[in-house]
Amino acid sequence: MPLVTMRQLLDEAAKGGYGVGAFNVNDMEQIQAIVGAAKETNSPVIIQASRGARKFAEDKYLFHLILAANELHPDVMIAMHQDHGNSFETCKSAIELGFTSVMMDGSLKEDGKTPTTFEENVEVTRKVVEYAHERGVTVEGEIGVLGGVEDGHGAGGTGLEHITDPDQAVEFAERTGVDALAIAIGTSHGAYKFNKKPDGSVLKMDVLIEIHKRLPHTHLVMHGSSSVPKELQDIVNQYGGHLKPTWGVPVEEIQLGIRNGVRKINVDTDNRLAMTGAIRKVFAETPEKFDPRDYLAPAREAMKKLVAQRMTQFGQAGHGKDYTPISIAEMAKGYASGKLDTRPSMAGAR
Repeated sequence: MPLVTMRQLLDEAAKGGYGVGAFNVNDMEQIQAIVGAAKETNSPVIIQASRGARKFAEDKYLFHLILAANELHPDVMIAMHQDHGNSFETCKSAIELGFTSVMMDGSLKEDGKTPTTFEENVEVTRKVVEYAHERGVTVEGEIGVLGGVEDGHGAGGTGLEHITDPDQAVEFAERTGVDALAIAIGTSHGAYKFNKKPDGSVLKMDVLIEIHKRLPHTHLVMHGSSSVPKELQDIVNQYGGHLKPTWGVPVEEIQLGIRNGVRKINVDTDNRLAMTGAIRKVFAETPEKFDPRDYLAPAREAMKKLVAQRMTQFGQAGHGKDYTPISIAEMAKGYASGKLDTRPSMAGAR
């Protein structure tokens, strides 16, 4: 089975009323953990790489590791996604490499830190959509700005400074034709999202629900959606870590989002915590060990367990073999014919 497009996975998730986790990777062990969890739970999956990950692992290494996972597990539906592309050229390079999906985060300038104007965002995102759709590749855009910083990308501050305007979300979807839309509802990149369990004052689920009402045919995306469970924090701190108390996005809030149009949920911090806690435990309990396999194997298993849990909670478990993969060439034909057009004025007319 070849790599599939994220658009196909999200279309099927919309039909089934579930979400699909998008898990960030930097190395072989993380890819193995994600694909192992997908196989164990019979789930479709989005494997995504940030610009920082592409630089850390080098493009060819990362790309061929994901291809190896696809070759070893041809029964797992895998979409390969560029997370937070900061320019047309970044997205173009991912598509040329073989990614089946890209995110153009035009909410920030190319430095990945400075918020753009609405018109700047529309212009660069529309350019990426035109290039990608000609080649059958999925495009995710972003309207509004998340808080925090991750892999050098983010405006910093809290998640409440640039909440998505529902009116702008509708106009953005209409003018760009994106397949999926990431919205800002109060979440942030990284571990330190909230200083208390989030409620409606800091996590604006009402905004998400309103956007879904206005854009029922556009797949919504929740970024910064790690739950940062206390048990993972405790393991890290028990074995020498110094994490400050923090709260993430509760799973029940993510599930509310899924019931209201969220089809892609980004998870990274939780996996980092799971792996780091497992590694620290090995170092603390068996300090004589020095073979990387002795601590990377438990780390991989800890992440696999966490990912499998999220796949079950998001509802994608059991849906890995529901449908036949569509080739990128066929997707390109669908875009060219207008069959896959998600713009509000077109989606309602189909």
